[in-house]
Amino acid sequence: MTEQRMSAPITSADVLAWLENATEAVRRGELDADSIIGLLGEFRQASTACANASDWLLLAAREEGASLRQIAPVFGKGYVRAPAARLEKLHRQVQNSGQWLEILRRHEG
Repeated sequence: MTEQRMSAPITSADVLAWLENATEAVRRGELDADSIIGLLGEFRQASTACANASDWLLLAAREEGASLRQIAPVFGKGYVRAPAARLEKLHRQVQNSGQWLEILRRHEG
């Protein structure tokens, strides 16, 4: 079986570049308060979508055999408590990544 890599659709560098462009647009007077508030709403929705995708990836990684010690560094401090606590919370709702995806689909629909 060949390993297929999925690239992240948006990176933190992409967001920073967008933010720098938005800052310049505000300085030039191209974005008013209403436009900024509209963007804020979109970013809050996108933030929720990213958090949901992160949860799906956490579940999928565990299903594929990743240990909490392998996962922990992406949570920041390298402690297994953070991913373990998140998995425990997720497992109160679902047993696997497929079920989580179904919940996300229902919320979108």
